[in-house]
Amino acid sequence: MREALFIGGTGTISMAITRSLAKNELWHLTLLNRGNRKADIPEGVDVINVDINDEAAAAKVLEGKQFDTVCDFIGFVPAQMERDYRLFKGKVKQFMYISSASAYGKPVADYRITEGTALANPYWEYSRNKIACEDFLMKKFREEGFPVTIIRPSHTYDERSIPMGVHGSKGSFQVIKRMMEGKPVIVHGDGTSLWTMTFNEDFAKGFIGLMGNPHAIGEAFQITNDESLTWNQIYKTIADALGVEYKPYYVSSYFLAKVGKKYDLEGGLIGDKANSVVFDNTKLKRAVPGFAPSIRFEEGVRRCLNYILAHPECQVEDPEFDKWCDSIIEALDKASAELL
Repeated sequence: MREALFIGGTGTISMAITRSLAKNELWHLTLLNRGNRKADIPEGVDVINVDINDEAAAAKVLEGKQFDTVCDFIGFVPAQMERDYRLFKGKVKQFMYISSASAYGKPVADYRITEGTALANPYWEYSRNKIACEDFLMKKFREEGFPVTIIRPSHTYDERSIPMGVHGSKGSFQVIKRMMEGKPVIVHGDGTSLWTMTFNEDFAKGFIGLMGNPHAIGEAFQITNDESLTWNQIYKTIADALGVEYKPYYVSSYFLAKVGKKYDLEGGLIGDKANSVVFDNTKLKRAVPGFAPSIRFEEGVRRCLNYILAHPECQVEDPEFDKWCDSIIEALDKASAELL
């Protein structure tokens, strides 16, 4: 049986992988994390409770251990990759790093994104840090043979949160609440740009296919759904699932970036979601011939809403964001009226 170690392993992207591997006879999985979601960890998965940021403590618990695959799901800056390199050099046959598709250059030169699309994002520090992490790891691969595989997810979601283009710092529930209350929701641009949403169970299929895969060493792969939707289709699908009318209020992405700095909308929109993108998963399908996303956004949204509306802890209201949306709409309506 192969040994896998996940740093994290209970987040939006990783939990579906953890659940799937718990039933996989080829892999034994250990999670290294702080134990924040102990109740959700499936039977058969071992846990090492340690803060990976305490390198000395992590090195102690990892002493003498060897792994076929290690994946860091919570690495965001180069210093964390330097730490991982020190901890796992000579102890792992494959080190997988979760980067981000937001690292692809914006504005895109071609709406079809492949792993060969240039990496550059002048609008979002988050993405630039991901690029720097990739650069460090690939340098170690080229110079020392450190067995890295880069994974670039795009907008991946699970049953606990509806993915949105514009939302507040407390998540997307306030947008759902606005819909249920019959209020307009802010949609960036005119809602016609293309986007891709991936349910975490589909992401898990591609990820597991790359684990221990010799064709994945030294390579980068994006893992996304093959379904491309406009933002109007995305929001209307959510409204239809709620049984309410879709009431969009269109606002320029650049305007939102200027007035929504506290919500990091310059990075999130200009550096990512305002651009039309269609992901080409040909490279992944060559390495993982059985990869075929099967959860359409319509199905994923209904799963999410059923879960969220049945779990009050997921219904996190955000009055500040709600007020911000109303102020944007009021100001633009006033400006429009004055220009008539």
